[in-house]
Amino acid sequence: MRYIGIIPSRYQSSRFPGKPLCKIGDKTMIEHVYSQACKVKRLEKVLVATDHEEIAACVRSFGGEVCMTASTHRSGTERCAEVLRKLMPEFEPEGTVVINIQGDEPFIRPEQIGEIITCMERQRAEIATLLLPLRNERDFADPNVVKAVRGEDGKALYFSRSPIPYMRNLPFGEIPVYQHIGMYAYRGDTLLHIVKLPASALEQAESLEQLRWLSNGCTIATEITRHPGNISIDTPADLQKAIAYYQQINPTE
Repeated sequence: MRYIGIIPSRYQSSRFPGKPLCKIGDKTMIEHVYSQACKVKRLEKVLVATDHEEIAACVRSFGGEVCMTASTHRSGTERCAEVLRKLMPEFEPEGTVVINIQGDEPFIRPEQIGEIITCMERQRAEIATLLLPLRNERDFADPNVVKAVRGEDGKALYFSRSPIPYMRNLPFGEIPVYQHIGMYAYRGDTLLHIVKLPASALEQAESLEQLRWLSNGCTIATEITRHPGNISIDTPADLQKAIAYYQQINPTE
């Protein structure tokens, strides 16, 4: 298998327009993500997928590779599929795995990308993703924190914004519960298949695209990450937290 990393990046955001171009230290957020992804030696190619010329110009300015995509995509998954189609026939879908890397996590750990690659290889999966043990009951109840349950074989059973599993007879912390880390790996042929599927009722109810895949019989392998959660930037307040963290780990800058 050949592995490529794609970073979907859009300018328009309901809560924080233009966030890929925000500065954290001396780099934009998108450059931080790109630099971290490039540390993963298994990735034969890393590129940014965007529909915005200003983001594209920023990526080219630091020497990154960019692919312009349509503005009509509803998800990063659809943007990744368009990039893969453009990379054919150099990268044949049956022999390629695409890693969809979140463009709003400037401190993403290369080790986590390695974990999702390992998960794909070990489970010979169609799709793989990461889970993080949840230690905080407040996060367990938060609808903005997506939860997941998995079977004994490591395959995902369900994802929800609601607290799952429901603790009817057990106190919180008695059994493991997991937060979904929104990074995916897809076999190329699977990726091209799932973007053709119509939205499912479960997806519409929860606003979670992975429920479309499960509803249509796809299997999603999961790996429990050994690394702490990443800082995700969704609002200007999140950016300030990221800047403070960056200054903490780079005190001389």
